[in-house]
Amino acid sequence: MILENVWFEGILDMIYPRCCPVCGEIVLPKGEKICPRCLKKLRFVHSPTCKCCGKEILSPVQEYCFDCSRRPKAFEYGMPLLNYEKYARRSVTAIKYKNKREYLDLYAELLCAKFGRRMQAISPDALVPVPIHKKKRRKRGFNQAEVLARRMGRILEIPVWTDCLVRTKNTQPQKDLSAAERFQNLKEAFAVEKDLNGVDAVVLIDDIYTTGATAQACTLALKGAGVKRVYLAVICIGNGER
Repeated sequence: MILENVWFEGILDMIYPRCCPVCGEIVLPKGEKICPRCLKKLRFVHSPTCKCCGKEILSPVQEYCFDCSRRPKAFEYGMPLLNYEKYARRSVTAIKYKNKREYLDLYAELLCAKFGRRMQAISPDALVPVPIHKKKRRKRGFNQAEVLARRMGRILEIPVWTDCLVRTKNTQPQKDLSAAERFQNLKEAFAVEKDLNGVDAVVLIDDIYTTGATAQACTLALKGAGVKRVYLAVICIGNGER
């Protein structure tokens, strides 16, 4: 099966050469998912980090970032891959608004390479993608968090539940709101449509974490439905303190 997949991907790469998630040009050398020079442009999250969201912080003696110390979160902790800066921002924007979902292959592999052992140690019952509203899904054609979760699930051999958490409110874009407004905007925006009593742990999957309003709303919905522990894994985290 692995050889068949490698063969298929090789044929696919000949017909539709893979483009780099950073520069947008055809990736060289072939077989890679990002140009080696472009990989160096992405700023990966490094220690010290917040014990809650995983955001970079200024001092190793500091436990939490300003945002988490001010607004405690209900999830156990976050596992962010990249700082939400120039190249990562452009790449994620292309995924969401230019249908560059193939870029998620790279980010799924990088997330699993960095946090795979930790996620498997958690022994989650499933990966749960943050849902988007059905109107937005119809317009965009896909949910980037769901695509990412499915690709991570295949790598880690962890089930992916796409049918338990739904977005019930088509809220206004979070980017236009203050931190306080974001939390209010997402209040009761998510619901659970699956019996989760007895579920020990899930890993919530999303593309971007800024104030944590979305992750918090999803976590409260999941815990309210019976999940004991919720963790978070995201491609990018914003508003770093350095």
